[in-house]
Amino acid sequence: MDIALNAWRAPSLATLLLRVALGAMWLTHAIVLKLMTFGLGNLAAWMDSQGFSPRLAGPLVVAEIVGGTLILLGLHGRWASLALQPVLIGALVIHAGNGWVFTAPNGGWEYPVFLMAMSAVHFLLGDGPIALRRER
Repeated sequence: MDIALNAWRAPSLATLLLRVALGAMWLTHAIVLKLMTFGLGNLAAWMDSQGFSPRLAGPLVVAEIVGGTLILLGLHGRWASLALQPVLIGALVIHAGNGWVFTAPNGGWEYPVFLMAMSAVHFLLGDGPIALRRER
C-alpha cells in the first residue's frame, strides 16, 4: 500500500498546480470580477463605503493583475504571493464580520483566509517546475 501511495507523490507537480491555480485566481478575480463585473468606478465607490480610499481601486486591480501574472508565469511568483498578502488582509478585514460562508450577505471570511494560507504555502515552497525563473 505504501509503495502505491508513493507513486502518487509528486511535490514539484503539486507546487506547479498550486502556482497555476493561485495565479489564475488572482487574474480572474481582478479582471472578471473587479473590472468586467463591477467596473472600476463601482469598485472605487464600494471601497469608499467600506472605509478604504476609492483611489486604491486602480492600484488594487493593477497589483492583482501584475501579481497574478508573475505567480502564473513563475517569475518571482513566490515574492508576488508574499507582496499580495496585504490585499488579502484588507479583504479579511472587510469580510470578517459577515460570517464564515462566502455566500453570506457581503461575503464571508473563509475565502481570504484560505488564499492567505495558500499564498503562504506558495511562498514557502517556491515556484516549482516550468517557471520562467527557476530557483536554485
